[in-house]
Amino acid sequence: MGVGTANADAPLPATKASASADAADASSTAQSSAAQSPTVASGAATATLQVPRGRTAATANPLYRTGTLPTMRCGAGQIRAGSAASYRYFMTRVNRCLNLAWKTQFRKAKLPFAQPKLRFVTTKVSSPCGRWPAGAGGYYCSSNRMIYIGVFRDVLKNPYAPNHAQFMAHEYAHHVQQLMGVMTYYGQSVWRARSTTKLAFSRRLELQADCLGSAFLRQISADLPVEQEQWDSMVEWVAANGHKNWVKNDHGKGSSQAYWMERGFNAGSPSACNTWTAPSRTVA
Repeated sequence: MGVGTANADAPLPATKASASADAADASSTAQSSAAQSPTVASGAATATLQVPRGRTAATANPLYRTGTLPTMRCGAGQIRAGSAASYRYFMTRVNRCLNLAWKTQFRKAKLPFAQPKLRFVTTKVSSPCGRWPAGAGGYYCSSNRMIYIGVFRDVLKNPYAPNHAQFMAHEYAHHVQQLMGVMTYYGQSVWRARSTTKLAFSRRLELQADCLGSAFLRQISADLPVEQEQWDSMVEWVAANGHKNWVKNDHGKGSSQAYWMERGFNAGSPSACNTWTAPSRTVA
């Protein structure tokens, strides 16, 4: 998923995700990703972990019934303005926390889990999903299950840690959607669909990632820390500006983004993040 860079001076996620880099890839890998069903040994028996398929993967996924994410201490330190080294260290540590938290959640859901790969780049590289999305600071590609994080000058101007943690958590959430089977369902649904249908599905995909990312941020908020006033400022900024990078409205209105961020942060759980059965007014 592509990510556009936000205002470096504003207390909001430093980047926002875009489905444009992954939409075509999601459909091309739909059958192969859905067919994977790792086995795990349990005593003398062997159980097969099945990834949900079709619409059920999005609307009734067992991950929604796993309760709150574990409270984590990431020990990510602080980002120093202009320091690529501190930014890489911070994002690497947050990614490690994400691995641990979501591994726990997938175990509770009895779903197979695998960590994504993480790559820091200083130029806008292409991937198996295509070219670097326009205006993006990073993105997730489902084809190689890699999160690309741009270490760019405009990103490094903003040292506010919660912004970048939210960005990483959002991109990681797209990997979570891949493992859930949601990305496969998305790809199958938008293949050869009309543009209005594609945009509607894209909004549900991206808003769910906003929600899942915010649920994780809640569970590390004491460690960063994220004070309530800071969170309120982030949400307020998103409500007013979150849609401005996405002229096609493939991410939803700023008010919709803020709504799903609030739901995730207040719950700290995937249970709050089922955008696929939500009323259309909340994913506009």
